[in-house]
Amino acid sequence: MKVGIIGAGGIGGYYAGLLRRDGVDVRLIARGDHLAAIKARGLEIRTPEDRFVVQVDASDDGDRLRGCDYVIVAVKGYSLDDIGPMLARAAQGGAAVVPLLNGVDIAARLEALGVPRSAIIGGLARVSVFRIEPGVIERRSPFERIVVGEFDRAPSQRTTDLVAALLRAGSLASVSDDIGLDLWRKFAFIVPMTVACGLSREPAGRVFARPRGRELVTNSLREIVAVSRGAGTPLTDADEAQISSDLFALSANMFPSFYFDLIRGGPTEVETLAGAVSRLGRACGVPTPVHDVATAAFDIATQPK
Repeated sequence: MKVGIIGAGGIGGYYAGLLRRDGVDVRLIARGDHLAAIKARGLEIRTPEDRFVVQVDASDDGDRLRGCDYVIVAVKGYSLDDIGPMLARAAQGGAAVVPLLNGVDIAARLEALGVPRSAIIGGLARVSVFRIEPGVIERRSPFERIVVGEFDRAPSQRTTDLVAALLRAGSLASVSDDIGLDLWRKFAFIVPMTVACGLSREPAGRVFARPRGRELVTNSLREIVAVSRGAGTPLTDADEAQISSDLFALSANMFPSFYFDLIRGGPTEVETLAGAVSRLGRACGVPTPVHDVATAAFDIATQPK
């Protein structure tokens, strides 16, 4: 099995390390000082349980993805347009493309960039993992899980084989029987904290400590649930209750990764997250005032001064 991974940051680097340690032929697309460090010293993975270093085939040449059986996409949503052509070429060569990005419209975006829908496997990762320095990836959460599935919900050998490889490598991986719904569930968990922490520039604990902060998170979740129903992948009342419970159980010092992109002043996933709620809401006639305001505020905040 040959697995290409594009995006060598937290998630991409972590799974590259696990798979390579288990002997999988991994082709990792990286760049800059991170690529130089991996070439010089190997890729170091740190977890709460252990740490290890692997030698991995790392390059900045996207054509190295051609000939892979799978290509795991682990970039941020704002980089998708840039890598679309290389993903399309990899898919034309027979690779299954597995995006692990935040968002519920990633498959549609990939298809618009020339990746055949039939080549795309839905996927998501639940893990807190960061590139802490060039060549070093650290998992901070005690948990990690990766879920993949076919969008038509039919069982497939390619999802079974990928999950088997991930399980052998030490990941808690599984095949979803409804990956579209699972993506909406993750989306509905991520976006309210993105909105609340991003607008307030405060961690979860300070958001939750104020009634208006809790109301902001609750209203954001309600809008997402309404949009999911209008868009044809309905979250249930039970889903909403569970996601709300999970949100308010977050640690007090938690920040979503979006926050760090925002304060650095670089590109953010605003269009993939709050912006997507607004777009999908307009398309299906569901009002989304919380996300309309948040999208506008984040857009203004990230414009060059």
